[in-house]
Amino acid sequence: MRYEPHTFGGDDTDAAGDTDPDEIAQLLAAAGGDTTAGGGALADAMVRTGPDPDAVPAAEHDTAEDLAALREVEAQLDQRWPETRIAPSLDRIRALCDVLGEPQRSYPVVHVAGTNGKSSVTRMIDALLTRIGPRTGRYTSPHLQRVTERIALDGRPISARRYVETWQEIAPYVGVVDRARDGVDGVHCSKFEVLTAMAFAAFADAPVDVGVIETGLGGSWDATNVADAAVAAITPIGLDHQDYLGSDILGIAREKAGIIKPGSVALLAQQTPEVAQVLLERAVEVDAEVARSGIEFGVLERSVAVGGQQLRLQGLGGEYDDIYLPLFGEHQAGNAALALAAVEAFFGAGSSRRLDLEAVRDAFAAVRVPGRLERLRSAPTVVVDAAHNPHGAAAAAAAVKAEFSFRRLVGVVAIMGDKDADGILAALEPILDEIVVTGMSSPRAMDPDRLGALAVARFGSERVVVETRMDAALETAISMSEETSDDGATAGGGVLVIGSVVAAGEARTLLGREPA
Repeated sequence: MRYEPHTFGGDDTDAAGDTDPDEIAQLLAAAGGDTTAGGGALADAMVRTGPDPDAVPAAEHDTAEDLAALREVEAQLDQRWPETRIAPSLDRIRALCDVLGEPQRSYPVVHVAGTNGKSSVTRMIDALLTRIGPRTGRYTSPHLQRVTERIALDGRPISARRYVETWQEIAPYVGVVDRARDGVDGVHCSKFEVLTAMAFAAFADAPVDVGVIETGLGGSWDATNVADAAVAAITPIGLDHQDYLGSDILGIAREKAGIIKPGSVALLAQQTPEVAQVLLERAVEVDAEVARSGIEFGVLERSVAVGGQQLRLQGLGGEYDDIYLPLFGEHQAGNAALALAAVEAFFGAGSSRRLDLEAVRDAFAAVRVPGRLERLRSAPTVVVDAAHNPHGAAAAAAAVKAEFSFRRLVGVVAIMGDKDADGILAALEPILDEIVVTGMSSPRAMDPDRLGALAVARFGSERVVVETRMDAALETAISMSEETSDDGATAGGGVLVIGSVVAAGEARTLLGREPA
C-alpha cells in the first residue's frame, strides 16, 4: 500500500462499516497524508519514451463471478444518493478522505473542469502522460456502459474484481463517516462521493505517479475538489445542469473556477469574454499562473483526414506539427491543444523546453474517446455521440456537417427529462433528414411521446418517428437510412445516435462494443 488508511481496533467492524461512533473524532484528528504536489519530481519523464513495462500490469479479464460481484456492489451503492441529488458541501468527502489517510495527496493531480469536452481532455491528458512515462490514474464521469470505466490505471479501466475489492477496503471507513453525519445533518456520503474516494484510494494503492481527475458537476464543491491540483484545465463553459448550477453563466464560471488552487497553473480553453474575466479573476486571487487558448497555446492548422484530423498545435514549449488525432470536429482539435498545454505545464515546459515530439504524436494517434462521434458500424454508417446539451449538440452537428458526407442522415435521439431537449433538437435539425426519438433505461429519461411532440414542432410530423426502446429505434433508423432515394441511390446513408451519455452507452452495447 502506498498510503495507509486509519485502522480500527478489535473485531467490531463489519463489512457494512459498523464501528464505535466515538472513534470518529479520534480518526479525524489523527488523519494525515503525504502532501507532496506538483510535477517537478517527474521532470525526468520528459526525456523518457514510454512507461516502464515492468510497472504496468497486464489487463485483467472479468469473469462471470467478477461481474456478478460488481452488480452486487452497484446494488448497494445505488441505495445512496445518486449523482442527480446533491447537497453542495465538501464536508463528507473531506471526512472520508481524512479517515482513509488522505490518499489524494500521495500523487500530484491534473484537474479538469468545464461544461463540454471534459472527458475528452481528460483522456487526452492521460494518453500523453502515459506515453511520456508516468503511471497514471484517470477518473471520469459518467460512464457509458460499465461503472469500472470511471476509474482507470495506465489508460485502462480497472477490472470488476479490483473495483469490488476497492469498495470492500473503504466500506468500513464510509460507514464511520455516515454514522458521524447522523449527528450533524443526517446526509450520508453520496454514490459519487464514494466513487471519488474509491478512485483516490485505488490510485494511491497502485501506486500512480499522477492522477488525472475530471470533475463530476461544478467545481468548488465537487467531490473531486478535495484534491489540490498542480494543474487545472478549464474546457469551454456554457449552460448545463441548470437545476443544480443555475442559469447565471458567470455564477457557473465562478463555481468551475474553484478548481484553480493557490500556486497552480491554470490552462483556459477559449471562453466568452465575460467568462474568461471570471476565470482570470480567480487565478489572480489565488496567485495562479495562466495560459489561454488562442494566446499562449492553440490550434495553428487543422485539416480533415481519414478517420480524424491532422493538426499543427502551438504549445507552451513551441510548435508540434504532423499530429494525427483520430477524433472528429474542430472542438476536438481545441481539446487537444488544451490537453497538450496542461501536460506541458505539469512538466514545467516553456519557451525553451518542449515535450518529445514523437511521444506527443504517438499519444494523440492512440487517443480513444468512446461515444464522441464514434463510428460503430459501416454500411450504413452508425455514429454515436454523448452530447447532452445544446452546446455539445451544436459542436457535434458542425463536425458531422464538415467531416462526413451522408446522402441521408437519420438521428436516433434520446434525452434526459431535466435537459434542454428543445435546444438539443434545434441544434440537430439542420443536419438530420429524419429523426427517431426513443427512450432509455434510465428513470430520468424523457418520455418518448413527450420528446416526439417536441421533435414534431421542430422537424414536422413527416420527419419524426417514435419508438419506445433503443433497440427498436436503432433498427428503424438503420432501415430508414438504407431506403432508396429519389435518384435511385442506396449508398451513403447514416445514423447518428445522440442526446445522452446513456443513449450512447446503450447503442455501444447493442452494437457489440466493449466498455473502454
